[in-house]
Amino acid sequence: MKRLLLLNGPNINLLGKREPAIYGNQSMQNIVDTVQQTIQSYGYHLDAYQSNHEGDLIDKLQLADENYEGVIFNPAAFTHTSIGLRDVISAIDTPVIEVHLSNIHARESFRHTSLLAPVCIGQIVGLGVKGYRLAALALIENI
Repeated sequence: MKRLLLLNGPNINLLGKREPAIYGNQSMQNIVDTVQQTIQSYGYHLDAYQSNHEGDLIDKLQLADENYEGVIFNPAAFTHTSIGLRDVISAIDTPVIEVHLSNIHARESFRHTSLLAPVCIGQIVGLGVKGYRLAALALIENI
């Protein structure tokens, strides 16, 4: 069975409670369920993982080549700070799409720069949960 990895970074586990005016009121589980429902009819299975620890996310990405056709990744705050995540995305062949619930380009200036976008096949921002769904469809249609 073909597989996609849904990878979420720090504080995504707090969705629904954390700043709902910015991030919405859906939980992380709602996002997982939405993506799973989206990809099932295409014969894909979804593995979802969230961590507040950069090294855990790097470890998951290192395993992507052996296990997944694509990665949907919301690196959250690590977007703007992690050279380690950038390096691992560059090192793997598995396509990665960066996703953000909010429009990072319309927020505080320190959020405008993504260290990861240049090494991902695409970036979807500001579309809320729909962005995850669109990333899944883009990966399936381009694999």
